[in-house]
Amino acid sequence: MATLQAIKYSRGKLLVLDQLRLPHENHYDEVSTAEEAFDCIRSMRVRGAPAIAIVAALAHAVELHNGDCTATDPEEVIAHIESRLDYLKESRPTAVDLSNAITLLKLATRAANLEGLAHPEAKEAILNTYIKTAEEILAKDLHNNTSIGSHGAAWLQQQYNASSERPISVLTHCNTGSLATSGHGTALGIIRTLHSEGLLKHAYCTETRPYNQGSRLTSFELVFEGIPSTLITDSMAGALFNLHGERMNIGAVIVGADRVVRNGDTANKIGTYQLAVLARHHGVKFVVAAPTTSIDLETKTGSSIEIEERKREELTQISGAIVNEDGTVDTNRTARVAIADQRIGVWNPAFDVTPHELIDAIVTERGTVVKGADGKFDFGQVLPERLASVAARQL
Repeated sequence: MATLQAIKYSRGKLLVLDQLRLPHENHYDEVSTAEEAFDCIRSMRVRGAPAIAIVAALAHAVELHNGDCTATDPEEVIAHIESRLDYLKESRPTAVDLSNAITLLKLATRAANLEGLAHPEAKEAILNTYIKTAEEILAKDLHNNTSIGSHGAAWLQQQYNASSERPISVLTHCNTGSLATSGHGTALGIIRTLHSEGLLKHAYCTETRPYNQGSRLTSFELVFEGIPSTLITDSMAGALFNLHGERMNIGAVIVGADRVVRNGDTANKIGTYQLAVLARHHGVKFVVAAPTTSIDLETKTGSSIEIEERKREELTQISGAIVNEDGTVDTNRTARVAIADQRIGVWNPAFDVTPHELIDAIVTERGTVVKGADGKFDFGQVLPERLASVAARQL
């Protein structure tokens, strides 16, 4: 199945799809420095926790390949790399994939084999180690996404005894597909797999205010791939479950995650929490799809997650292509319009935290984690070594 491509990379060159221009224009920005990557991430031209980490890692790989680092002493080279990564980390602090990728890149760089090498050769070894590790993050993400799709589809099929004769419908929030990852997607990846296996009746996507990642991006992906789908506003989910849940066999809300902490509390795009409450009331499974890179075992509960706040204009203004009098869309002309009194006070958190009590399953590339008899998630089955290490340090 053909999918959209948010990131195009070859050694020394990185192209990133400008998602602010979608769905009307496919334009790729060339990103060759950490500053350009920071701006790309911060402005949300690229978004989605996996994609953010990939773009940050690869942008620095590109600038290193192109001679950005002038230091020659190995320790100075490593210090340069780490300072650039620390800078990139501030572009989206809530997305744990970014901090996890930065930790991995720092460890790999410091572990580069420099035995017997003079300064020029040692520098080259460090740079090559960094670039190779960054490229592996890209390759691994695609593999992880297809695995998440398989595990999630299998778990839902088991829960509902779904078949081609009795397929299920699902609701998703924000954008978690090819545009948010290296390809296939996480939550949308599960939907893709359900569709390819004949188990999906219909997919519903929310518009995801205030930034419209659902209406601009997810609906675009669903239409692009021919998946039967319907767009709703964020405030229609309860009515959808109540009026059409039985007829459409709505079985799950499937969302992605910017951060899953040790007890299972999950930070995701604002509006996720209310969907979890509605799903619980209507007996609909609530499923989080997250690669293990999005799991933060250092943080015990969601109360410690830093919630980024976005600029007020995202809520009071909107941009789009011009609609002509005959109803056609002119993609060559865009306009920004005010949709609220510009003097009104605005609260615009980018994320909310869904309590683990409202989550039925967390699907990773290593398997599906469900709560035990004690009502708690145990990530030991998918991250045994990391969990043991964290537990030992926190004793």
